[in-house]
Amino acid sequence: MKITANGISMNYTLDGPTGAPVVTLSHSLATTLAMWEPQLKALTARWRVLNYDTRGHGGTDAPRGAYTLDQLADDAQALLRALGIARTHWVGLSMGGMIGQTLALKAPELFSSLVLCDTSSRIPPEAKPLWDERVHTAETKGMEPLVEGTLARWLTTPFRERGGEVVERVRGMIRSTNPVGYIGCCQAISSLNLTDRIGVIKLPTLIIVGEEDQGTPVAASRVMNEQIKGSQLAILKSAAHLSNMEQPEAFTQALVGFLSKLG
Repeated sequence: MKITANGISMNYTLDGPTGAPVVTLSHSLATTLAMWEPQLKALTARWRVLNYDTRGHGGTDAPRGAYTLDQLADDAQALLRALGIARTHWVGLSMGGMIGQTLALKAPELFSSLVLCDTSSRIPPEAKPLWDERVHTAETKGMEPLVEGTLARWLTTPFRERGGEVVERVRGMIRSTNPVGYIGCCQAISSLNLTDRIGVIKLPTLIIVGEEDQGTPVAASRVMNEQIKGSQLAILKSAAHLSNMEQPEAFTQALVGFLSKLG
């Protein structure tokens, strides 16, 4: 479905029991809301689930220019407002977790809880050239040269080498990402620097990370776990960056177990 929020047309789905607490799902860079398919059945059995495409991705508009995490957080807040959702549990993976932290700092009253998956609170300055290089590649050659390198970071080698439907689905999502949206979101991500601020977050918080995540390693999750007092940390074995797709049962179990205790 489409709705206008924060000046752009946003693509979303809203499923599950009417009147149930809302869970909002926010995907990673270079994927779409389809990334969350492994979790939907378990979540929609009990919660009202809002799943949406971030600015520049999937069926949501991709305006030209650099985006900011504040802007992506404003998009999410405007979407919730447009749909009449006053409070939600937030589940964000990678970029989605960065948006969640940003919005939790701007408008904590919107959130019942925060689930930060395979994400970080800071991109170190030495990583900036990597992001600049990805932007340059997408600008000059499109997404195709980025596909296999991204897959290699996102999924463990044994899982990737076995191939199969999940690997192909991820490959397809990366390949079909709008370069304009990818570039805009890369520029937002590369300026992430929230570590010194997230200590004020008082929400029930779960941090999930794949043990073999290269992009946002376990060390980054441990930092968030230390900064956000009372947060829980779940480390998933045999999983890299897209832990919800590589280890869907373990991921869903951790997520549903956490949310169930909150109602």
